[in-house]
Amino acid sequence: MIGLILDDQSFEQDIRELLMAFYPGEGFVHKESPEEAYRLLVRGRKGEAYFELVLQDFEKGIVSSSSTKVDFTDRFETKNRIKRMLYGMVQELTGIELPWGTLTGIRPTKIAMTKLMEGYTDGEVRRYMKDTYLTSDGKVDLSLEIARREMELISAIDYSRGYSLYVGIPFCPTTCLYCSFTSFPIGQWEKRMEEYLEALFKEMDYTAKKMAGRTLDTVYIGGGTPTSLSALHLDKLIRRLKATFDFTGVKEFTVEAGRPDSITIEKLQVLKSHGVSRISINPQTMKQETLDIIGRRHTVDMVKDRYSMARSLGFDNINMDLIIGLPEEDMEDVTRTMEEIKALGPDGITVHSLAIKRAARLNMFKEKYGDLKITNTEEMIDLTASYARSMGQEPYYLYRQKNMAGNFENVGYSLPGKACIYNILIMEEKQTIIACGAGTTTKVIFPSENRLERVENVKDVEQFITRIDEMLDRKEKMLAKLEM
Repeated sequence: MIGLILDDQSFEQDIRELLMAFYPGEGFVHKESPEEAYRLLVRGRKGEAYFELVLQDFEKGIVSSSSTKVDFTDRFETKNRIKRMLYGMVQELTGIELPWGTLTGIRPTKIAMTKLMEGYTDGEVRRYMKDTYLTSDGKVDLSLEIARREMELISAIDYSRGYSLYVGIPFCPTTCLYCSFTSFPIGQWEKRMEEYLEALFKEMDYTAKKMAGRTLDTVYIGGGTPTSLSALHLDKLIRRLKATFDFTGVKEFTVEAGRPDSITIEKLQVLKSHGVSRISINPQTMKQETLDIIGRRHTVDMVKDRYSMARSLGFDNINMDLIIGLPEEDMEDVTRTMEEIKALGPDGITVHSLAIKRAARLNMFKEKYGDLKITNTEEMIDLTASYARSMGQEPYYLYRQKNMAGNFENVGYSLPGKACIYNILIMEEKQTIIACGAGTTTKVIFPSENRLERVENVKDVEQFITRIDEMLDRKEKMLAKLEM
């Protein structure tokens, strides 16, 4: 447990998030407790022109303090000064160097892209990220490479009059041990799927009318696991989708097939017949023992079979998701997985670093899963990058999450011409993305104001069905601003 006692809360979130990067999964308290309750106690005091931090590590019996001069009228610079000071103190205390330095946001490439678009040279961006955020050379180079590739890939996108569409199917065969996404067991909803689709179609109809006259650039059906739906319901969904929205200008149509145990030849035929251009078949790992631990009900052979099935139907853009840092996996396991993936030859690989969020069972039931060893090292991340590049794939988008094992990142790789444009748009927040379905978030971009606003749908499926009119009212208030 980390105690965080501040006499001023202005920078509480910034301090807490950096501490989370050093101590992933650790809980926080914000009130005085007995000393034995703390792993680390952090006190902060705000002066007229300075900010002071005192750190007390009870396990090591170490107390350290430091202060920095600040100008509180400049919040951005003050925040970064405090974070750099805290970084130095905790690094000395733990001996840990974070590859992303003080950066705790989920979109580090956005910094590089913004600076490049402002006319900065690569060298100037590099100095800025190192001086401001203490980012390592390797991560700065990766940010620059991806930012330049993203700029090229989305250069033809109309941010003002175009938009993208996300359709959420919040159902899965089972819930994985590490998962905290909005998903519900498909078995509990199969007999009521018509109710969910009816509410979803109502939201789609409304959205299409509000966005009439604008160009639909990309469409992404995600979840959950969309292929949890029966072939009949999947066909019904996509037929309605294409009848409702104008697909004339759609550059990319992705369906997250995801779980191999949800994929059948009939479902793949439905996707192919409706012109789906990109799918994901996600093994996460090719070690069967790990699949069993994390609650994936598919086998390694099933991954290979479904992949071969999709190729036989003519799918020529297949992505595969992998997770580094899964329980009990080591370097040898990661190497074996990458060898298996290389032998299959997908068009894209998305490498995730395990993020243990509060909602995941792995964190909720520590008494049962607390002994599982979770290892994520820079060597593992570098290994996946090396394999991807050896397969002719290039990194094209990147994002981060809180509580990531090893404080690393998620990176999408693809062959030339196979990158997912939607992934770039959702991460870089350059274009309005309208989302339909339970647990989805619509992001409306106002380019002339350099501003973004969000509107969220309720996560619970039952609530989504009964409160669909309320969901439309929420969208109405937001989209009315876009029309203006």
